[in-house]
Amino acid sequence: MRMTMMAAALCALTMTVNAHAAIKEEPVTYQDGGSTMKGFIVYDDAAQGKRPGIVMVPEWWGITSHVRDEARKFAQQGYTAFVADMYGDGQTADNPKDADALATSVMKDPKVMEARFNAARSQLAGHASVDSTRIGAVGYCFGGAVVLNMARTGADLDAVAGFHASLGLNTPAPGPGVVKAKVLILNGADDPFVKREEYEALKKDLDAAKAEYRIIEYPGAVHAFTNPEATEIGQKFNLPLRYDAQVDREAKAEALKFFSTNLQK
Repeated sequence: MRMTMMAAALCALTMTVNAHAAIKEEPVTYQDGGSTMKGFIVYDDAAQGKRPGIVMVPEWWGITSHVRDEARKFAQQGYTAFVADMYGDGQTADNPKDADALATSVMKDPKVMEARFNAARSQLAGHASVDSTRIGAVGYCFGGAVVLNMARTGADLDAVAGFHASLGLNTPAPGPGVVKAKVLILNGADDPFVKREEYEALKKDLDAAKAEYRIIEYPGAVHAFTNPEATEIGQKFNLPLRYDAQVDREAKAEALKFFSTNLQK
């Protein structure tokens, strides 16, 4: 009896370890022209068959533990995620001055932004676990501006979501039918980094393009509400950043429904 109980316990432990080990996070070195990029592919190795892919564009800090944690969550939900390197050589910033410089280096030239996003998308679409006909994108803060701009260019994406997305538009206003992706914006209603006129400009362009989109603003939430480290970072640098666990849960639930509707078969 004791041996049977021990065997059962060992089996349960093995199943638990295997369940955790099923999520694979692999570094990927790839090229954008002459620039070397260092991203991550994250997927459930235990799942069978091809699944939708999601390109993930991080906050202006670069690839941090936050976006890698988010990628693992998407993998658990049945997607393969590719965390894009938008700066090259895996560069990150640990202060706002350097982060702003890195983000500006990408956003000041839409061709650079598009090329780096598309290089990441190509890596994702070519992965063995991915159904290349079902690709979406998600961005956080700076990354939100990237994915929204990519939707405006008519990028081959089915669904695009932005969490506490910056709304800096550096691409031409799309014509009717150009925007292929469904668009979801999940922002804090009290985010001081996003101006009301930016919302109006985006809505005007998306309406003219006859795009399908939805904007949700969460009362009381400010910038970076999905990042558990945001409050500490905000205090350190005197920035209006704050994690909000409830809004984080609500926004993630909306995104889950959105991607399920538009990417899952």
